Amino acid sequence: MRFKEFVCTFAPVKRHIFKSDNDFYICKMTYTEINKRYSELAETSCCLSCGGALSYANAVPGEICLDLGSGRGTDVIRLAGTVGNEGFAYGIDISEGMIRKAVNTAEKLGVTNVRFMQSTLEKIDLQSGIADLVISNCTINHSSDKRSVWNEIFRILREGGRFVVSDIYSIEPIPEEFRNDPVAISECWAGSVTREEYLAHIADAGFHAPEVIEESSPYEKGKVMVSSWTISATKPYKKTEDRNY
Repeated sequence: MRFKEFVCTFAPVKRHIFKSDNDFYICKMTYTEINKRYSELAETSCCLSCGGALSYANAVPGEICLDLGSGRGTDVIRLAGTVGNEGFAYGIDISEGMIRKAVNTAEKLGVTNVRFMQSTLEKIDLQSGIADLVISNCTINHSSDKRSVWNEIFRILREGGRFVVSDIYSIEPIPEEFRNDPVAISECWAGSVTREEYLAHIADAGFHAPEVIEESSPYEKGKVMVSSWTISATKPYKKTEDRNY
């Protein structure tokens, strides 16, 4: 398959979803910086992860999997091998350079049960309930609208489907001077939220009692203190009376 056959149309950032012109501007600049930074890193061997989401995903043959922030495509290709020809793996990334690298790697390896899509995390062009598994590794912290990301994860998962996410959280709220700095956000620290706020986003999306699989001691990143963790939860089944028969 050629590059264009792997990639969906990149949805531009919409002004109306932001409270102010300043928020809209910061979001657009942040996506520009993320695209620039990670496109430059696409051809390097620099480690961009902060946890072991894939190691705890426990994908099985036949599952449909989704990797948010798929980068060079390594985890997506591994998932594709695990789920086999009866399954499928999607990779979502905002960076054109990372998408191109992932597509080229999949082509070289002859992996066909994958699709790489250039997209924001807040609105993904996939049908509701399509996925058995969503993974992500050190990506959601970049988003300017994390609630929408978690709502999308909930929407895309089928009932009984699960997420396994590795990410960072800040020990204290990020000072405004850094929180509004697109470059600092792209460097994977200034976009982080506190542990409490992170868990609130997950709960508000509809997930219950996420399991903390691993969690680091606080460490310095950029100009703040953060911790890394890997968390997981399952999308609950609807109550019997809510089901349509």
